[in-house]
Amino acid sequence: MRPLLTAFIGLVFFSLLSGCAETHAPLHYTDAGPGTPKVWPEPPDKPRYRYLGQLTGETNFAPPEQARSTAVKVFDWLVGLVGGGSDQVVLQRPQSGTVDAEGRIYVTDTSRQVVYVFDKPAQTLQVWDMARANTRFVTPNGIVMGAKGDVLVTDAELHGVFRLDHEGNPAGEFGLDVLKRPTGLARDAQRGLIYVADTYAHDIKVFSDDGHLLKTIGRRGEADGEFNFPTYIAFARDRLFVTDSMNSRIQIFDADGKCLAKFGQRGLYVGDLVRPKGVAVDLEGNIYVTESFYDNLLVYDSLGHPLLSLGSTGKEEGQFFLPAGVWVDNQNRIYIADMFNGRIVILQFLGGS
Repeated sequence: MRPLLTAFIGLVFFSLLSGCAETHAPLHYTDAGPGTPKVWPEPPDKPRYRYLGQLTGETNFAPPEQARSTAVKVFDWLVGLVGGGSDQVVLQRPQSGTVDAEGRIYVTDTSRQVVYVFDKPAQTLQVWDMARANTRFVTPNGIVMGAKGDVLVTDAELHGVFRLDHEGNPAGEFGLDVLKRPTGLARDAQRGLIYVADTYAHDIKVFSDDGHLLKTIGRRGEADGEFNFPTYIAFARDRLFVTDSMNSRIQIFDADGKCLAKFGQRGLYVGDLVRPKGVAVDLEGNIYVTESFYDNLLVYDSLGHPLLSLGSTGKEEGQFFLPAGVWVDNQNRIYIADMFNGRIVILQFLGGS
C-alpha cells in the first residue's frame, strides 16, 4: 500500500503546483522580534551593538510573513500519512564561518557534517557535504575564503584542509601528512599564507596558497608563543590572533610568527577567560572572543583591554549556549556560532570607542 500512497501523493502535489513558478525569497534574519531591538550596553549608556537576528536554515529564505501555500501545507499533511515526516534544512551544531565579498555566509556544522551556504545573491540555502570525491565531511570546522574565490575547510577527523570551488565541488586538499587535528583556519591574503590551528599538535602550521607547508609556529607549553590546545584563529590588521584555549588566553603574532602580545587569564571577573573558543577582529580593531564556559561574547580593544561582555546562558535573544566560532564581515556585523542553540546570532557594531 505504501508505494501506491506515495504515487498518489506525487500526483496530488504535482496537480497543486502545476502552472506555478518556483520563487526564492531574499535572505532575512529570523526571530528579530517586534519593537525596539536589544542593544549593548543598555540605556542610559550609549549603545555600541544592536541585535539584528539569527540564521537557522531554510526559514531564512522563506517569506518574512512565514506564509505557506496551500499546496505545501497539503503536501506536508500527506507526507505525514506515509510516516516520512518533513525534514527542514536547519543548523544543528554550527562551529564557525566566514562571509565572502558578495555577502554569502558560509557555516560549518559538525553535527550535520556539512557546510551551509546562505547564498544571499542567489536567494537560496546550499548544503555542501563532500570533502573529496566519494568522501563526505566528517567534522568540518574552520573555514576561510581562498585565493581565487575558492573555499577552504578544515576537517579534524580527516586530518586535512579541503578546497572547494564556488559551487561546492571538491577541488583539492593538503596537510594530510602533517596535520593531527586541524580546527581553526585563517588566511593572510597579502602574503598568500594559510594558517591552520593544529589542536592536538599544539601548534600553528603555515602553508602557502598552493598547500605546501612552510613552517610551524609554537609548541606545547605555557610560555609566550607556546600553546595548550589552540582552537580558533583569525588574521586581521597584519596580525594573527590565536585562541590558546587550555591556557585561557589569546596570543597575538606578527605575520612571521613572532609573539607580540597576549591577554586573558583564568578568573571570575569580566574579561577573564576560562574556555575561550572563537576569536575575530572588526574593522576598527576591536577583538571579539567567545567564552564557552560563561556563554558570552567578550569585547576587547586592540591592546586586549576588556570593554564589554555580551550575553548569558540561555536561548532567548542575546543569550548563548556553548558558543563556538565568531567572525566579522566588511560591514562590521558580528556573527556568533551559538552551537548548542543551533543558530548563528548576528549583531551590528554601531561604532564608537
